[in-house]
Amino acid sequence: MIGSNGSGKSTLARLVGGLTKPSAGRVHVHGVDAAEETKALRRLVSIVFSNPDAQIVMPTVAEDVAFSLRGTKLTKPEIAARVAAALDAFGLGALADRSAHELSGGQKQLLALCGALVRRPALLIADEPTAYLDARNSRAVAEHLLRPEGDHQLVLVTHDLELAARCDTAVLFEGGRVVAVGQPEGVIDTYRVSLRS
Repeated sequence: MIGSNGSGKSTLARLVGGLTKPSAGRVHVHGVDAAEETKALRRLVSIVFSNPDAQIVMPTVAEDVAFSLRGTKLTKPEIAARVAAALDAFGLGALADRSAHELSGGQKQLLALCGALVRRPALLIADEPTAYLDARNSRAVAEHLLRPEGDHQLVLVTHDLELAARCDTAVLFEGGRVVAVGQPEGVIDTYRVSLRS
């Protein structure tokens, strides 16, 4: 999802993620009413925001990822194995016992993404996940988001048009409305034209 600030992208992401209730109508995600069936929705959806500090809640890196698995039916050894595998996949394995709040901005965003994906959600919502990152960390986060072997769907809110161009479909928002949907190249061109007028 692309568009100017205040165009409605993040509002839609929050509706789909069950963080905001619709003022009218209903939002269904994989057959689940996002406003009414919040427990079921939390099993289906993970969310990553632009500011990872808002998502880091536990003292160490490993504990923070494990926190994402609370309430599951996994045993402690299964949780430990899944956390270790996820940390290794995100290049954070060596930092497992380190204070989560002492990580760099890029490492924190990778940690937030790792915590979101360790649950193996059906849908990942990423609201400007590369907003505060340098080019290297932005690329690392993008590679994890767009990894083809991921078995989840991705809703990506971004101002990074190069990242948007790598998605399967782009949606352009303007003034709280969807104004274009389709192949990223055409939708991005429409957005660029609207920025000039």
